[in-house]
Amino acid sequence: MGGWGEFAGAFGLFLVSHALPARPRLRRRLAGMLGERGYLALYSLLSVAALTWLVAAAGRAPYVPLWDAAPWQWWVPNLAMPLACLLLAFGTAAPNPLSFGGRAAGFDPERPGVAGLARHPLLWAIALWAATHAVPNGDLAHFLLFGGFAGFALLGMHAIDRRRRRQLGAEAWARLARRTSFWPGAALASGRWRPAARPSTGRLAAAALLWLALLVVHRPLVGVTPLPP
Repeated sequence: MGGWGEFAGAFGLFLVSHALPARPRLRRRLAGMLGERGYLALYSLLSVAALTWLVAAAGRAPYVPLWDAAPWQWWVPNLAMPLACLLLAFGTAAPNPLSFGGRAAGFDPERPGVAGLARHPLLWAIALWAATHAVPNGDLAHFLLFGGFAGFALLGMHAIDRRRRRQLGAEAWARLARRTSFWPGAALASGRWRPAARPSTGRLAAAALLWLALLVVHRPLVGVTPLPP
């Protein structure tokens, strides 16, 4: 098994497995049939299976070089991943009704937390991971893989903004989003948002542990060391 046909099929399955459940009516129907926990379990299993197949298919696709490898390219993801881990650690389960996975309870639009840095921290973590990993992987299959992830994350952010604005109404959405920013750091640069004096020690520790764990498991899972040569 291999070739571009497998890669296209794996990519198609991954996109469908994420695009269809994102539709509110379909999600409600599936959750009603399976229960919320059953739906989340099935969605998680399908996502992991589709991602595993996609990564394996990219490795089996024909090798078409796009640019030459250079030692500096390995530094790009290594410098970006700590920030991606911070976005994941601070964005996971944080009060944020403006993005997916965030809860409305506890959200203060005057002190939006990590949403002030980036309204969609989890999707920005994915985009950052994908875009920077494309740099040291200069073949066509992996460029399509990582570029597709980055593009999927960016399109997802725009889609969520449109959906939330429609659901909440333009006035309510603008009030909630006033101190947040689509582009990371835009609200900080404009003065609309200032970070808390003391970031959560627990979330900082979680980000550090996640980063270290990714370094440790990268070679056993992917087959190459993540560290620069």
